[in-house]
Amino acid sequence: MAYHWSFGFLLHYQRLLWVGTLYTLAYTIGTVALGLLIGLSIGLGRLSPSRLMNAPLVALIELFRCTPLLVQLIWCYYALPVLLHVQIPASLAATLVLALYASAFYAEIFRAGVRSIDPGQWDAARALGLRRRAVMRHVILPQAVRRMMPPFMNQSITQLKNTSLVSTIAVPDLLYQGTMITADTYRPLEVYTVIAVIYFCLLFPATRLVQAYEKHASEI
Repeated sequence: MAYHWSFGFLLHYQRLLWVGTLYTLAYTIGTVALGLLIGLSIGLGRLSPSRLMNAPLVALIELFRCTPLLVQLIWCYYALPVLLHVQIPASLAATLVLALYASAFYAEIFRAGVRSIDPGQWDAARALGLRRRAVMRHVILPQAVRRMMPPFMNQSITQLKNTSLVSTIAVPDLLYQGTMITADTYRPLEVYTVIAVIYFCLLFPATRLVQAYEKHASEI
């Protein structure tokens, strides 16, 4: 028996879809910004020659990079409150986990970008009498940023897709709203098709922007 597609009923739920989209964008922007701040701090620490400083930072990075994000979300929301004897709101748990997860990747991107600069640049700048902070700010970072931007942007795009997992702890993002609409209408095909289209409309321009930047950077 052929399935009869009908998308008209979704007009009655367009407010929920808009709300879900705004939540998705808000969590993406917020956790990317927070993740960048944390990641840059960790990345700077990873550049230190001190093993005492590097060891806990490496452990933190690998903890978040080597465990599934979904497991991290569920553990933070359900298990961590039991250990701390405090209630953690779903919004806070989602923000913390997404930001820390992103920061682990941003930190390695930052570290790798700085390490990719020829050591001779450091030697030349120091020969001119510049201190380490001045060398980093005026010589190394301007060159490293160009190399770091494409992976930074790609990771930020991935972060938008990662936000869909917060629906598992009842954060009202786009996917969660779709689940609620499906429960009310029993028409998952149309609902999740529209949600997929919305995600595509959000992600496709971003991926094209990254490709355009990479092409422009390669021509410079």
